Amino acid sequence: MTDKALRLGTRRSRLAMAQSGQVADAVSQVTGRPVELVEITTLGDVSRAHLSQIGGTGVFVTALRDALTRGEVDFAVHSLKDLPTAQPEDLVLAAVPVREDPRDVIVARDALKFTDLPRGARIGTGSARRMAQLNAYARAHGLDIETVPIRGNVDTRIRYVHDGELDAVVLAAAGLSRIGRIDEVTDFLSIDTVLPAPGQGALAIECAAGDAELIAALGALDDPFTRVAVTAERSLLAALEAGCSAPVGALADLLADGQIVNEMRLRGVVGTTDGTRMVSLSTTGPVPETHDRAMALGRELAAEMLARGAAGLMGERAQ
Repeated sequence: MTDKALRLGTRRSRLAMAQSGQVADAVSQVTGRPVELVEITTLGDVSRAHLSQIGGTGVFVTALRDALTRGEVDFAVHSLKDLPTAQPEDLVLAAVPVREDPRDVIVARDALKFTDLPRGARIGTGSARRMAQLNAYARAHGLDIETVPIRGNVDTRIRYVHDGELDAVVLAAAGLSRIGRIDEVTDFLSIDTVLPAPGQGALAIECAAGDAELIAALGALDDPFTRVAVTAERSLLAALEAGCSAPVGALADLLADGQIVNEMRLRGVVGTTDGTRMVSLSTTGPVPETHDRAMALGRELAAEMLARGAAGLMGERAQ
């Protein structure tokens, strides 16, 4: 393999640059080649419109994939939860590294926890999934909250709290960890309170399907357990025919008996954003040994959710 620099396509946000920089270091180690970051602006970065209006979180991915297809970059790093579930034939997910903490977190004023927020507390989030589950939890536990739709990067969102416009914001633990701001979290939300987005906390390293040498090199960063878990989660999302901005949560946990991982539990939830109607189900079985089995696990749980009325809770279903 040549020692020519590899070009890594990344979004320009602070979070994207931080996680791409971490991947660049790891790729340099396994390939012995320098890696240069190529900053690419996506529609999701420049538009202030709500994600559901401009095409869901896939808007963060298209420009990177176009650069890959045109040969302007050698590989790209995405937040896996932003990837549409349909994989282009000319691109391949060469690696899904070990996942960070998948949970959602609260950054609140006065270091408050979610359940300690005052009556009428205004909680900011850009996610219909988070709104649905927070409102459902509040309704079930007698809390009085108002979920407020917001956009913007991590700094912007936290500033809403510091400036007093909001009492709290909901963010992904993984993102705050990657930019060194995890100490600002005032509450880690239990998986039982808010189920994360499919693939949350995981990264996707994508390259051209025809570049066998690079695919093999990047494969050294792949974590089989993370890959099988996110494959099941994304299969559930796809089978619900929901886009990445739909109010769908999913998480596949690997369950261990001592040191031996022997089972996987897949949980899924979908609900109306006001939290009045929710479908929440789970299934546990052997850890899928193949991509197809992981896909089947997601499809099976989605079928059960649809049978319980999940389709009617998602608003516009993705085409």
